[in-house]
Amino acid sequence: MPRIRLTPKTHPTGFPMDTVRTVSDAAYPSLSDPTTDPFEAAEAAAEVIRERTGVQSHDVALVLGSGWGQTGDLIGETLATIDNTDVPGFGRAAVVGHSGTMRSVAIGDTGKRALVYGTRTHFYEGKGVRAVVHGVRTAAAAGCTTIVLTNGCGGLREEWPPGTPVLIRDHINLTAHSPIEGANFVDLTDVYTPALRDLARTIDDTLDEGVYVQFRGPHYETPAEVQMAKVIGGDLVGMSTSLEAIAARQSGLDVLGISLVTNPAAGISKTPLSHQEVIEAGQAAADRCGRLLAAVVSAIAARG
Repeated sequence: MPRIRLTPKTHPTGFPMDTVRTVSDAAYPSLSDPTTDPFEAAEAAAEVIRERTGVQSHDVALVLGSGWGQTGDLIGETLATIDNTDVPGFGRAAVVGHSGTMRSVAIGDTGKRALVYGTRTHFYEGKGVRAVVHGVRTAAAAGCTTIVLTNGCGGLREEWPPGTPVLIRDHINLTAHSPIEGANFVDLTDVYTPALRDLARTIDDTLDEGVYVQFRGPHYETPAEVQMAKVIGGDLVGMSTSLEAIAARQSGLDVLGISLVTNPAAGISKTPLSHQEVIEAGQAAADRCGRLLAAVVSAIAARG
């Protein structure tokens, strides 16, 4: 694994030395430093991805949440695999069942490339919103025009048993944070691109859609919080995705969100919630979800 070190005093990049680290001897600014431009940090990460993959641009990015890990194997041939810790601003997987690598994958015979993230940084890890959305901004800097955000979540509707994939139509962000800094007023009317949901339904016309509610976590929601989410219009509850979707729209990316219902939410479920339940539901649905998402990505690539 490449050596990561803090360096003293000054650095030729011009960044303050107490905020500069080196990955494989390449200096990069720390996302935790408020003077760092997060988009410049994303460009630095994208440059490492270009060097490691040997291609100047990727086309579609995927963030694989719980239950979606098989997708990368089904899209096409993996042409390069990079440890997250080799790329500025990325870290090891913090959740059991996630992969600490990113892959450059050929999308069938379309000539397009997918940048597949095997994990994400969750807000509850305490690394700040910039770290949470760094993968999204890096994908945009790497040339992607579309991002697919997936997750495992709790379901609020009884007709969605564990193992059901659901398209995200909209979200409610209950983290009390935004990845957008300064007076940048981004329109979120269609944060999840309607045309991409329509495209997904050409692959599977049984796909339903709903509103995803992001809580901070890492604790699961209380039954009262789940009922609140239901009252305000939520259909799904989880601990990711919304902040990433906002950052994606700021970067001009088309966004497809897909949740995998891994369990009924608290108060709806008759049993206590556990992460093991999430893992088991994801494993049971892995083949269906992987094939569905691989087909959707191929359709996205084929549309140009």
